[in-house]
Amino acid sequence: MHLPASPPAPLRRERLARSRALLALLAVLACVATACGSNNDSAADTVALDKPVSSDVAGDTTLTIGDPTTQVALETSGLLDKIPFHVKFANLSGGPQTMEAFRGHALDLASVADIPPIFANWTGLKTHIVAAKYRKDPVHHPIYELGVAPGSDIKTLADIKGKKVAFSPGQAQGALVLRLLKKLGLSQDDVDLVEIPSVEDVYNNALAAHQVDVAPIGGVFIKRYLADYGKKGGTVLKTGIRDDASFLYAPDSVLADPAKAAAIKEYVKYWALAQRWIADHPDEWLRAYYEDNQGLDATDGKWLIRNAGIPVIPTSWTKAIAEHQQTIDLLSQEEGQPDTKAQDLWDMRFQHVAGQAFASGGSR
Repeated sequence: MHLPASPPAPLRRERLARSRALLALLAVLACVATACGSNNDSAADTVALDKPVSSDVAGDTTLTIGDPTTQVALETSGLLDKIPFHVKFANLSGGPQTMEAFRGHALDLASVADIPPIFANWTGLKTHIVAAKYRKDPVHHPIYELGVAPGSDIKTLADIKGKKVAFSPGQAQGALVLRLLKKLGLSQDDVDLVEIPSVEDVYNNALAAHQVDVAPIGGVFIKRYLADYGKKGGTVLKTGIRDDASFLYAPDSVLADPAKAAAIKEYVKYWALAQRWIADHPDEWLRAYYEDNQGLDATDGKWLIRNAGIPVIPTSWTKAIAEHQQTIDLLSQEEGQPDTKAQDLWDMRFQHVAGQAFASGGSR
């Protein structure tokens, strides 16, 4: 893999130290929040990946799931009523929030992009991926675009050189920044990386306040940013970089529980059916999610539906794992983290579950 030339050693060491410090802080904060009462990585919680997951789910099993978007689809479609066990939804998603909740044993399963499972492993939290979703033609249907602060002279991607760039190690937005630098032939020291976790509309506010010049923003936040600050000169740029990976992952402590593992296997099927329902019912999804849940108007909601494109849920993870390895290799070099095998982050017992359910669940 060709990468930009490394920055001078003192500058690089300083940047790597900051990234490692942030990772350590995430782990410490999670530990404090849970009083470090137990360890998700104990030998007793080791997942036997060669032991089949049962297809029989006990009706009294409860899963707590952080996936607010799929929650709306399950409720609106009526699929939630068909799930044969108890589901509790938590209004949590993304890396930092879900990792902290996993450590506190407050969450069993969560929806994230491709980066949190990697950083969970690097911070000592053992998790495995149990489902994966992508977008057909992902370069033309990206999740993120590069928000540009009002009044900035940034007109093209190359103009970010020397500018303040929002950066969130451990999140998909942070990985996108590193991929963008690589694409432009820049190193981390060619820009001013401002470490800000991407939670809710923090990036939008940082752009508006000129704390940063550019920041990756996605989904509804693109439309909200343009609606709030477009008249003041706020703009967005397409990166041309693939960023479409979406995973369900769970702690090993949960997957080691036979009853919960069986429930996750069943939920993954309904998760896939929900993605199929979203694709096949755009008008209902527009009203239920974008208008009623997110408070957008119909025009913006339709744009986001078009931008999302067609979902793809593979029945084989071979390509997905190979692409995940490329991401790990990039992050390992740029963040100074240890070499990691992507294969070790995927629970292969679930490889066919979501893809088969998705294929059988609709007309596309």
